[in-house]
Amino acid sequence: MLNFSISEENYIKTIFHLQQEEKNVTTNGLAAVLQTKPASITDMMKKLKQKKLVHYQPYRGFRLTNEGKKIALSIIRRHRLWEYFLSEKLKFSWDEVHAVAEDLEHVSNKKLVDKLDEFLGFPRFDPHGDPIPDSQGRILKNQQIPLSEMPLNKSAVVCNVSDQSSSMLELMDHNNIAIGTRVEVKKKFDFDHSLEIKLRQQNPFIISDMLAKKIFVKYGA
Repeated sequence: MLNFSISEENYIKTIFHLQQEEKNVTTNGLAAVLQTKPASITDMMKKLKQKKLVHYQPYRGFRLTNEGKKIALSIIRRHRLWEYFLSEKLKFSWDEVHAVAEDLEHVSNKKLVDKLDEFLGFPRFDPHGDPIPDSQGRILKNQQIPLSEMPLNKSAVVCNVSDQSSSMLELMDHNNIAIGTRVEVKKKFDFDHSLEIKLRQQNPFIISDMLAKKIFVKYGA
């Protein structure tokens, strides 16, 4: 496997996430996420195309090649394993782990990453509920729905948070909502689509529609 710069890895990972939502990733869309100029995006796309990591045509957008996807999944694997390590072993809070893992994900020694995975007991999900790719790049999919779409009076477990910003996680902590929290929706308000929810051993309380759309739950244990 070729070695890539930190900048190249950041581009590859970001393209992977964006192309989960849209058919082709645009220069302007990528520039907005990476907070850089479109001209810089174009220069990088030419480099990544030369390395056969992206399909790229000017003005038509771009997507990762199969090799590009493999690289992206290896970066994501490292990132999420480090998040798990920081949270479970070093007791970092879940709103701290992302920034530190952003640095550690660029340590690409395969033996180290595989040993870390083994040391941690081969975890399937990171502290935010995102699936951790295995050593072959395979991802276990969560059977999940947004909290906003839950039927009334049915119990489910929080399994993922789509927004992992510090402000979002602070709000989750304030409401005592975490991965693994069991929740029921007691009432939905037509006016602003806010929800009244109930956690175990707590009185019901109201959360906004915006928050409910970013929290994902699954049924069962």
